[in-house]
Amino acid sequence: MTLKDFIRSVAVKFGLTQTMWSGDFKSWEIALQESVGYSSAEIIEKVKKATLKVKNGQAIYERDSVLFDEIDYSWPLLSALMWVSVQKQGSLKVIDFGGSLGSTYFQNKKFLDELHHVEWNIIEQENFVMAGRECIENDIIQFFYSVNECTREKGRPDILILSCTLPYIERPYELMEELLGHKIPHIIIDNTFFNYENRDRITIQKVPPSIYTASYPCWFLSYEKIKSIITENYTIVTEHKNDSKIILDGRSIQYRGFLAKMI
Repeated sequence: MTLKDFIRSVAVKFGLTQTMWSGDFKSWEIALQESVGYSSAEIIEKVKKATLKVKNGQAIYERDSVLFDEIDYSWPLLSALMWVSVQKQGSLKVIDFGGSLGSTYFQNKKFLDELHHVEWNIIEQENFVMAGRECIENDIIQFFYSVNECTREKGRPDILILSCTLPYIERPYELMEELLGHKIPHIIIDNTFFNYENRDRITIQKVPPSIYTASYPCWFLSYEKIKSIITENYTIVTEHKNDSKIILDGRSIQYRGFLAKMI
């Protein structure tokens, strides 16, 4: 998952998005058979090195292992975090699902540091959890293998972050059902691309050789379907569009999301 975010960020940065997503596959398995795959060990090493530079003050901002000269804020996400923290008297407990080694935490650290209390809990793949616990973890930012593990140890969070995560989950609706079962008071889906048609579609995301030799399945989910599932137990507080865009079938698709509050 983090490799995919890495490729997305590099592609957006260098304008290479036009040739990255294609196909309309009947199943994830078929798309997977036609994909090349990738080396997760190499990617995690890149992410770890970049994140440590940010943590140690040697770099300004990291996203998916790419270092930037200035922070690229997602203002809708930051606004949501601050809005929730106000309701909690300056306290904020987060689950960042698929949060790599803390990109979003370090991105917003300047603002989070002004809060009375912050707990930033990241759910990730095993190798990222191991790297996070070894190199990144402290009293504020911690890493877990599952939401169940996190909530057993830390209790229910105030907000769940899903930032460009759902497209890379083989069974995204099963994941949504599991996450909604935890009855987290707020959910924000941020910086995520959806299908321009009102249906789910499986594509293959192909990486230009100049960046990395890899390809893998990728969902373009129905925005309305995801929203309808959330609104069974939540109300939509705000909807937003992010700055990033990609191209599918010659159409420009803007990343988007929404903040939802439990009814």
